[in-house]
Amino acid sequence: MRKLIPLILIAVVLAANAAAQSGRRLTNPPPPVEPVTSAPTVTQPDYTPVAPTELSDLPDSLLNRELKSIDQGSFRLADFSGKVIVVNLWATWCGPCRREVPDYEKVRKEYAGRGVEFIGLTTEDPRTSSDRVQKFAHDFNFHFRLGWADRETARTLMKGRNVLPQTVVIAPDGRIISHWRGYSPTQSRDRLREIIDHALSEVASQK
Repeated sequence: MRKLIPLILIAVVLAANAAAQSGRRLTNPPPPVEPVTSAPTVTQPDYTPVAPTELSDLPDSLLNRELKSIDQGSFRLADFSGKVIVVNLWATWCGPCRREVPDYEKVRKEYAGRGVEFIGLTTEDPRTSSDRVQKFAHDFNFHFRLGWADRETARTLMKGRNVLPQTVVIAPDGRIISHWRGYSPTQSRDRLREIIDHALSEVASQK
């Protein structure tokens, strides 16, 4: 009899433990947590139209200033009265200028014969940079009307900001309708087209 008592106690303990384990197995697990999904990211286009940032008139002294061509001869901005004038300020040592020129050349070809004059003015010194500038123009097929920007011309067009490249678009009446600094591979060419189209539409509406 004494031997049975420990056996009975062991059986009771095992039964209780089994019941407890069974109770845990029957407990329903918590519902799975729904994954949190964020709203889709909206990416902005690379190019957004940019309104003209500076509006002013070119002084007559600049319009009539004689600018030397990089080869021979000279010209004045006033020679192109009645046309939209695109002035690009650049230099051979300017890395962004080297990337910008091929883009702008494509635009120049698109507007051939449409009342737009494309002028490239280098800020370099003609006494020391003539050969380098002419080689650049040849190597990059830069077919703008090319000339030298003297100190006064450069200071007036660049508004005192010595950043290259710079682009200035001038209306037939001498107003600066857009002026921007630097080069963007995704924006500069489209911006130039947009501003030229706007200027040409103004000319057409005045006829």
